[in-house]
Amino acid sequence: MKTRFATGKVILAGAGPGDPDLITMKAAAYLQKANVVLVDRLVSKEILTNYVSPDAEIIHVGKQCRRGISTPQQTINELMVEHALMGKLVVRLKGGDVSIFSNILDELEALAADGIPYEIIPGVTAALGAAAFAGIPLTARGYATSVRFLTYYKSDIVTDEYWKELANTNDTLVFYMSSETLANVVAKLISNHIDQDKLLAVIEQATTPLQNVHVTNIYDFQNNFEGRSFISPSLIIIGKVVSLHQNFKWLENNHTEQYYFKPISREAIHLNHPENIYEYVS
Repeated sequence: MKTRFATGKVILAGAGPGDPDLITMKAAAYLQKANVVLVDRLVSKEILTNYVSPDAEIIHVGKQCRRGISTPQQTINELMVEHALMGKLVVRLKGGDVSIFSNILDELEALAADGIPYEIIPGVTAALGAAAFAGIPLTARGYATSVRFLTYYKSDIVTDEYWKELANTNDTLVFYMSSETLANVVAKLISNHIDQDKLLAVIEQATTPLQNVHVTNIYDFQNNFEGRSFISPSLIIIGKVVSLHQNFKWLENNHTEQYYFKPISREAIHLNHPENIYEYVS
C-alpha cells in the first residue's frame, strides 16, 4: 500500500540581492520551519547557515544563464511538487525578489495544477539593493520621475521603436542580466541619440563585500569598457541619476575580481535522485 500524506505547502520567497541581512523576517521565519529548501545560486550562504534548520534538506537548483551547468526549470517544478505532495513545507528561495525576472509563473502554474497551497514572500530586488548601496536614488527629484526594469539577453527581441523610446526617455533605465549584451545596449541607445549627459553604471556583486561600481558617460563606454567582462551578477543603471553616485556613495569599491556567489562547478549533489546530478560549490 502507498502511504498517503497530507499535502504540504510551498513558500516562494525572495532572499534579497546578496547582503544576508536584507532577507525579510517572514522569509527567515519560514526557513527555520522548512523541511526542504530549494535554493538559487544567487543566495548568500550565510542565509542558509543562519536560518535553515539543521534537519532541513537543502537542494541547490542554481542557474547560470548560458554559462556552465544549470538546473532545468522543469526539474525545479517537479521537486517542489514532489516534496509538497509528501506533506513537507518547501521553501523555494530565490535571489532578489521572487517576481522580478524570475520563473515564478512556471512555478505557480505547476503548483496550481496539482492543487498545492503556496505563499509568495517578496524580497529586495537587485535594482533597489544595488542603487541603495551605490548611493544612486533611482527617482531622485529633478533627475528622473520614474524607473524602468529591463533585461536584454542575446535572445531577447526589442523593437527599433522601443529602443528609440528608451533613448529619449528621462526615466532611469535598469538592466538586469544584461552585462554580456551591454555593448549592444549602448550601441542601440547611442544610435537613437540618447542625451550626451546620460551616465552608465555597472554594479558588480551589489550589496556584497565584493561590490564594485564602474561609472562612465554612455558615449565613452567603448573607450572605457570595450571588451571588458563584468563579474556576475552585474546590474546596469543608465540615466542622469548615476551622476549622484560620486557625491553620495557610502561604500568604496572592493577592487577585487573574486566571486561572492561561487559559479556552479564539478562538485556534484545528488538531490536524492541518483539519476539527476546537479553541481554546486559549497
